[in-house]
Amino acid sequence: MEVKLWNDKREREMYENFAELYAIIKATEKLEKAYIRDLISPSEYETECQKLIVHFKTLSATLKDLVPNIERFAETYKMDCSAAVYRLVTSGVPATVEHRAAAMASTSSSASVVAECVQNFITSMDSLKLNMVAVDQVYPLLSDLSASLQKLSILPPDFEGKIKMKEWLSRLSKMGASDELTEQQARQLHFDLESSYNSFMAALPNAGN
Repeated sequence: MEVKLWNDKREREMYENFAELYAIIKATEKLEKAYIRDLISPSEYETECQKLIVHFKTLSATLKDLVPNIERFAETYKMDCSAAVYRLVTSGVPATVEHRAAAMASTSSSASVVAECVQNFITSMDSLKLNMVAVDQVYPLLSDLSASLQKLSILPPDFEGKIKMKEWLSRLSKMGASDELTEQQARQLHFDLESSYNSFMAALPNAGN
């Protein structure tokens, strides 16, 4: 006798999303342990971890009503993934980024500002992936990102991210709150964010990883 886990398409999608969330948390736990044991290089770890964090943030935003508490989700399914929960929920950035940020804490730039910039970059890029393209949705995110970049003294005035965010904020300020970015504009903004993020990561001092 065949037993169905779902009764309709919506319920099936919910279970598929649960399975994907479970897989992301498990994969992050394995990645964290591999990094701690030096089984993976810092650069490989950072690339893979960043992908998992982005996927997690996108999926958790979709499931926020069904899964309001990730820790409880992990407990319910007896996942025993404390490292993954910390990385995905508490930190929100790869350990390598935390280490570089910590190395900067003794300088004029604090670790918290670096983490803030990273999270603002990721949030802005994720919002576009979730089709949040109205001016009153995009503008506050870019404004927060621009403000956090301005706080970081190691970045020069002509830093790519600073210039591009100013240009986009100027462009958006001339539009109405309910206006939406076209598909081409949203694609260009995502490209600018990704390019600026890569430049930002390259500008951080190497913490000896």
